[in-house]
Amino acid sequence: MTDTAAPSNQIVEAPFDSALSERYLVYALSTITARSLPDVRDGLKPVHRRLLWAMRLLRMDPGAAYKKSARVVGDVIGKYHPHGDASVYDAMVRLAQDFALRYPLVDGQGNFGNIDGDNAAAYRYTEARLTQVAIDLMAGLDEDAVGFRPTYNNEEQEPELMPGLFPNLLANGASGIAVGMATSIPPHNAAELIDAAIHLIDQPEGDPRELMRFVKGPDFPTGGIMVDSEAAIAESYATGRGGFRVRARWSVEDQGRGTWVAVISEIPYQVPKAKLIEQIAVLINDKKLPILADVRDESDAQIRIVLEPRARTVDPQVLVDSLFRLTDLEVRIPLNLNVLDRDRTPRVMSLKQALAGWVDHQFEVMVRRARHRLAKIADRIELLDGYLVTYLNLDRVIQIIREEDEPKPLLMAEFDLTDRQAEAILNMRLRSLRKLEEMELRKERATLDKEAGELTALVDNPARQRTRLKRDLVKLRDRYGPETELGRRRTLIEEQGPAREIPLEAMIEREPISVILSQRGWIRAMKGHIDLASAEALKFKEGDGPAFAFHAQTTDRLLLIAGSGRVYTLAADKLPGGRGFGEPVRLMVDLDGEAGIATLLPARPGQRLLFAASDGKGFLAKVDDIVGETRKGRQVVNLRTGASLRVAQPVGADDDYVAVIGDNRKLVVFPLTELPEMSRGQGTQLQRYRDGGLSDATTFRFADGMTWPMGGESGRVRTESELGPWRAARGAAGRMPPTGFPRDNRFARPTV
Repeated sequence: MTDTAAPSNQIVEAPFDSALSERYLVYALSTITARSLPDVRDGLKPVHRRLLWAMRLLRMDPGAAYKKSARVVGDVIGKYHPHGDASVYDAMVRLAQDFALRYPLVDGQGNFGNIDGDNAAAYRYTEARLTQVAIDLMAGLDEDAVGFRPTYNNEEQEPELMPGLFPNLLANGASGIAVGMATSIPPHNAAELIDAAIHLIDQPEGDPRELMRFVKGPDFPTGGIMVDSEAAIAESYATGRGGFRVRARWSVEDQGRGTWVAVISEIPYQVPKAKLIEQIAVLINDKKLPILADVRDESDAQIRIVLEPRARTVDPQVLVDSLFRLTDLEVRIPLNLNVLDRDRTPRVMSLKQALAGWVDHQFEVMVRRARHRLAKIADRIELLDGYLVTYLNLDRVIQIIREEDEPKPLLMAEFDLTDRQAEAILNMRLRSLRKLEEMELRKERATLDKEAGELTALVDNPARQRTRLKRDLVKLRDRYGPETELGRRRTLIEEQGPAREIPLEAMIEREPISVILSQRGWIRAMKGHIDLASAEALKFKEGDGPAFAFHAQTTDRLLLIAGSGRVYTLAADKLPGGRGFGEPVRLMVDLDGEAGIATLLPARPGQRLLFAASDGKGFLAKVDDIVGETRKGRQVVNLRTGASLRVAQPVGADDDYVAVIGDNRKLVVFPLTELPEMSRGQGTQLQRYRDGGLSDATTFRFADGMTWPMGGESGRVRTESELGPWRAARGAAGRMPPTGFPRDNRFARPTV
């Protein structure tokens, strides 16, 4: 029994990482060059090119009848594109959507999806044919304008490129994700691109910024308003990378009696209308945009989204600016002009480079078509010369044909004819021997000679090529000019600043409220500015009582300052109503269970607060720096172990001094400027103590003196204007307060 040799010669040992990298590189290159990136010369990916080619072979011309989409998909995946039918049909659907492509290449009949984001019907239900744009893009395929290559199974031929004069790459744009790179090209106006191409032909070395005189910016099929500055647009085009801010187009419709609605008539490119309306509806339901009452979709063939404000007093611009910030009514369309150049190498191009690549391709197509036509003319002239020999020697030719068994060799020898000429003479009909036919042949011969001379001059003279290409572009522009329905610019370019951040006051209807916080931490907001001294208005649970009560507005934000030094922010419009006893404030913020509430007050922009701890340390803080938006709040005062926050009160606009009194009943007064302004920290020492700590602190205007209540029910107050004895530097121990100062060591609190 002989051992069978193992096929060891078929096994190649190699490091795993190198084998993996080599195979992944092959996959990556295939994805980049044969799937995801468009070619700069025709702006198509292979699947789109194969779709158009298959439809052309099926004679699905604009004037022909529609044919089932299934026929196209079947031909494409069977002959040219061995991928899934779903991906091929999806690509075909996009070519037919007038809201996805600026210049659709497929004319679809049936459900090809809509701007709401709904999918197209299955390919067995839809029909299609080519548009005139596709015909323009494929013009020259029969004239050897581009090369052909075998299909994946070597049974068919397919074009490597589309030769037509239509600037498809920039006119229709493209998007795709390859391996390690991507492309995103927005659509543009074809007439503007043609004008820029003509300028580029005349001045190939000109300043790239000159193209901005013609190409103003993208032109989206769904319209909208592009709000970037000219400088920003020029920068994006110069580098091939950037983006464009696009907003919906809107207007205000008067409903009579002072009421109005805002109507959206155009939405940004690639934003599904249904998703956009859902975004707005969520804002309404979540009460994140209180100035908006309702949104309605009244669209038919034209987009019409109606926005109803909460009140007639709402500013329309404020409402729409809010939606620009919160929804896809404003989006950023990226620009990444990453394409395959003529060498099939991916690279990011500027606007000028992309246009130049397309123009150079058109020169090559022109020369190839001219040479193809010259070859056809040469073939025809060869036959015409043979026919003319027949007319000049008609009797002899007839004699040879009648008498010779093999007339062809004799004709070739006697009249110096080629094989094709002799064959054509033998195949002539008798009716062609009339004299009129001879005159027509001589006329055709002269016409062809003239055409051949012009084509030869065109091939040999670059100046003639430039003139011819400009003439062809002008003729093409007539079809896509701004005066035509297809060619008119749809996207308005109007520089605008970023959507302004709308203040809370503008987002919420301003109404007066009275905020009440009980000693046990129950909070409520009663409508209107009620009498806070009325015991009937301030009812509490048994064993509870008032802690803080003040007047505010629904547009205010409130600062809840805990004894731990943490500051929480509450929205006044979100407080529970005045019916009942309210709700525990701990349900709104993550308040530490052991921490008491030091104070509750409205946050006034630009205001400063005085913070002072029981250990005598303190500082000033701007309200704007300590406002937080989370349930956890923000730690503002860093307390030392054993200390607690004693004072958190507003500083008056005219206050210039600080008064501090300790548990030891010593009072010190010093300038407010000696206190540091911080957003977080321990602060500095306000007063020095041997025993005890800080009891209270306040700010006041030194020229007005210091006032305190005299106690009892009389409501009388006393003012001490001579404060010289207590005036000292910050951190001093102080001295006993003036006669009559309250025994509880508390200053009169400023009203909120």
